[in-house]
Amino acid sequence: MVALGILLSKIRHYLSTLTLIKGFFISLCLSAFIYLQYFEINYKAIDTILALTGLYLLFKSNKYTFFSVGFFTSLLWFWWIAVSFIHYDMSYLIPFVLLIIGFIYGLIFVGIYKLSHIPKDIYLQVGILVVSFLSLSYIHPFGFDWFKPELIFINSYFGIQKWQFAIVLLAISLSITQKNYLFLLLSLLAYTPNHPTITHDTKDIKLVSTNIDVKDKWDENKKAKHNQIMLSHIDKAIQQGYKTVVLPESVFIDYINYNQPLFDKLSKRAKKINIITGGLYLDGKTPRNSTYIFTRDGRVQVAHKYVLVPFGESNPLPDFLSDLVNDIFYDGAIDYKASKYIGTYKIDNKEYTNAICYEATSQKLYQNHPKIIIAISNNGWFIPSTEPTLQKLLLKYYVQIYHTTIYHAINMSESYMLTE
Repeated sequence: MVALGILLSKIRHYLSTLTLIKGFFISLCLSAFIYLQYFEINYKAIDTILALTGLYLLFKSNKYTFFSVGFFTSLLWFWWIAVSFIHYDMSYLIPFVLLIIGFIYGLIFVGIYKLSHIPKDIYLQVGILVVSFLSLSYIHPFGFDWFKPELIFINSYFGIQKWQFAIVLLAISLSITQKNYLFLLLSLLAYTPNHPTITHDTKDIKLVSTNIDVKDKWDENKKAKHNQIMLSHIDKAIQQGYKTVVLPESVFIDYINYNQPLFDKLSKRAKKINIITGGLYLDGKTPRNSTYIFTRDGRVQVAHKYVLVPFGESNPLPDFLSDLVNDIFYDGAIDYKASKYIGTYKIDNKEYTNAICYEATSQKLYQNHPKIIIAISNNGWFIPSTEPTLQKLLLKYYVQIYHTTIYHAINMSESYMLTE
């Protein structure tokens, strides 16, 4: 009974009204950049002040508030993951999915707090706390690597390089430990004047935006109609004089390598324009999510997806659990197969790196510092939500870090190009 009383007492601390309110407010500050971008409110001062406020209040908090901040921040960033369950007719799982997401990041934040408070020396505590926050972007639950705390400054006056984020964290920590706000001025050393630019009009490459609902997209009765619409987009790009046209992820709901009539139609049009399109590829009995590249010189290349979506395309659980999950939730469907190599291809003597949806926002794709990426996505699984916004912010993050240019053709969102 004594142990139960202690446990209940601890739970009450985590669930106290003051802790929840404070944690939620801090989380709002640390998530505001997503929603400001979503509503197209572009003021660097607002982004900067809110991000600094969130970090300052968090660093002054106790472990109970740390858990609350991790819980609410993860939900404000990733609540849209649960939207995909609507398309699987599993809406009843949404509360459980949200709780799992919240608890994972809540425990991560509590772990950081406890780790930083192992030493009694205040400066060691600060050092561990700063290093822990710098390391957060390397913690990937189930392989999902979208949580990058420095991203809160992507639309601010500060840069998002690790050294810049370290300066801001140190400035905040010193202002708290020394009880002197003047230390916050050190964060000015992280100032960055330029940020990546977004454009929707490109000179030689036509980025096609489509608006096909997920259920309609996989409806066999509508497949022929959808395929014809995609071919019409290509024809229009030819008429407009583009050299290359890019269509979104898996817009042709076929194993193109097994559909000769469709393959021939694409090859015929490729005599006038380079065609980059998403499509399925059947490798024996194994499906792949792929990009087909038809070029004007008669070549056909296929680049397979290198980084698969955790649970969406490949189950990260052990085999015995993976099979069980696939049987229960995906009617026994087998996982997609990932490529062993990052896909690259050449068009008109220029090299491009292939990126299909999730992998465009994955750190793994940037290990070779690609100069130009052509990304194709289907955001239909998460519409309506802030997922396309966070996706765009992450791409801006990688453009700024790796000095990469990204062309992005999307289903259910507006296509765009990002460059420094």
